[in-house]
Amino acid sequence: MGCRGIDYDARFERLESEGRYLHGEADLVDRLLGGPPATVLDAGCGTGRIAVELARRGYRTHGVDVDPEMLAAARAKAPEASWELADLSDLHRDDLGADLALAAGNVVLFLRPGVLPAVLANIRRALRPGGLLVAGFRLGPTLPLGATLGDGPGAHLVDLAAYDGACSTAGFELVDRWGTWEGEELRGGDYAVSVHRRTLVRSA
Repeated sequence: MGCRGIDYDARFERLESEGRYLHGEADLVDRLLGGPPATVLDAGCGTGRIAVELARRGYRTHGVDVDPEMLAAARAKAPEASWELADLSDLHRDDLGADLALAAGNVVLFLRPGVLPAVLANIRRALRPGGLLVAGFRLGPTLPLGATLGDGPGAHLVDLAAYDGACSTAGFELVDRWGTWEGEELRGGDYAVSVHRRTLVRSA
């Protein structure tokens, strides 16, 4: 695992050198929040690519990741920013009052089996009432009834109906959904960006 953070960053540096624009996620946060000041929880921040850009734009950011190598790379880029080594299923940040929580980079697909409900509940507690959860991930076929959301790190795909159901149970309502971070319409592709809002009460 020693070079994972370096390797991850190298991939995006290569894409940038090829002329790819890398800040679609930050642009979407701008559109949803209307610009800073606001507080953003980067849930599964990796090496901090998005959190560092959001901080540069004036947002208060708090990056959380379970991988110490990735988080070390994030801290090296922005030591003054707020970073936390933690598992999202064991995150206790009721004091954060975030306006938006971001789960980019297929974070949902990399969760351990069965922990999505706990992760969503923890993210909800980290958000202010009415705060937004924005998640982007690759899509899979409809899961059989009773199937677990999660099948090993990165080895599974998630159906949107199953994800929406888990969000509803955790106390979120669907606000919008697109096929890309740039807001293109979802037309049966294999990727979706979903926006859910924290409701006042959780489902029974």
